[in-house]
Amino acid sequence: MSLVVVGALLCLSCWVSLYFILCHVNGSRSYEWNCRLVTLVHGILAVCITAYIGYVDGPWPFTYPGTKNTPLQISAMLVSLGYFIFDMAWCVYFRTEGPVMLAHHTMSILGILLTLWLGESGIESCAVLFGSEITNPLLQARWFIKQTGHYGTRLGDTVDVLFVLLFVVMRVFVGGTMLYCELISPRPRFFIKCGGVAMYALSWVFMVDIVRFSIKKSKSWRKQKREQQQTLAANGHEGKKD
Repeated sequence: MSLVVVGALLCLSCWVSLYFILCHVNGSRSYEWNCRLVTLVHGILAVCITAYIGYVDGPWPFTYPGTKNTPLQISAMLVSLGYFIFDMAWCVYFRTEGPVMLAHHTMSILGILLTLWLGESGIESCAVLFGSEITNPLLQARWFIKQTGHYGTRLGDTVDVLFVLLFVVMRVFVGGTMLYCELISPRPRFFIKCGGVAMYALSWVFMVDIVRFSIKKSKSWRKQKREQQQTLAANGHEGKKD
């Protein structure tokens, strides 16, 4: 367990160091800009590692939940644990996130700590990391597109659509299937199953916000389309008059 603590502290120091390096290199950018760059790096890294664990290294999380942690699973969880602790501290210090995101970070930290302490169910934790972080690059891309003034373009619309679709597929459908396999399996501990239910419930809280955003976005698109049609009709009418 001492090696796990040392590994977590090492990963935390790496994420903190990366943040301060980015702040030094991108001195003209805001603190949030550099923090989101760290978030983007973690998202890509976590997805790559957990995808390899699930699809190559194994075991398959839908079939073998509750199995003993492998060294690669422990490494992936330590990397994400260090990041979540860093980002949680950053969000609390700068007060940039609401209670839902803070609850997500808290449950992620506690879930990883519990899995490391028990020494099992690492494959489920890695699967949850994969499902939750796979939408992260799109979420960060959306923020950067907004900051650079390109959100109202086709690129911004494409990122929004891809984010919503990927979130619904991974968090709701795939996540629901994963939770079902977790609950019916006799191997995972009761606390692990409770954590899975809590994470899935939180996904639905995020889903409510996404539905509201989608409705607002669709109304905006319909409004733009009507304005374009009215403009074309007006231009066509003026052309006939000429």
